[in-house]
Amino acid sequence: MWLRAPREGRAEPVVTLGRIVGAAVELLDEEGADRLTMRRLAERLGTAATTLYLHVETKDDVLDLALDAVFGEVPVPPGPRGAWRDDVTALITEWRATMLRHPWSVTVLDRPLLGPNVLARTEYLHAALAGAGFTGPELTAAAYALANYVIGSATMQVAGAAYGEAGWRRAAELRVRSHVERYPTLAAHGAPIGNAWDPVFVTGLGYLLDGIESRTR
Repeated sequence: MWLRAPREGRAEPVVTLGRIVGAAVELLDEEGADRLTMRRLAERLGTAATTLYLHVETKDDVLDLALDAVFGEVPVPPGPRGAWRDDVTALITEWRATMLRHPWSVTVLDRPLLGPNVLARTEYLHAALAGAGFTGPELTAAAYALANYVIGSATMQVAGAAYGEAGWRRAAELRVRSHVERYPTLAAHGAPIGNAWDPVFVTGLGYLLDGIESRTR
């Protein structure tokens, strides 16, 4: 989607690209990515599927646009505002909150993330880390560590909610406690499912940032 030249030479149809993306996000929020089809999206807009193809070529285009639209909800200042660690923490925290507001987003992150909103977020993260003194492969490694952490955390939380977190946790605890000799640490400290997600995330992010910060000294 992001690598194609814009279409030109056509009058603007009644159903605009903005309306298509807005309706797609609403449909995805309500029913998830598996239920998105061009026909159902057109029905929501009160038009024919052929109208959508004046703007996009495939359902994948719609997913690209919808994913970039929700990442536009992540506040991205024009540049670093203070201590790099504070800037990164604010960005990562908002990034996670956005994915949790739109649970379907974690299921389509295997797509090329080249939209303007996604790239603005990535630019800000890299700029903050560059300001801390990271360059080259070390900067890439630090950025990947943070991105993978926030995506992994959101994915686990979304999965827990989808499968019924309380039931999932009870099943995990029963499994662990019935095999204490094989999983003694999990039996003693609890299965890593359905925990207090927010404080666990904050604590884990602190550990990760402590490690990154130690590399700047």
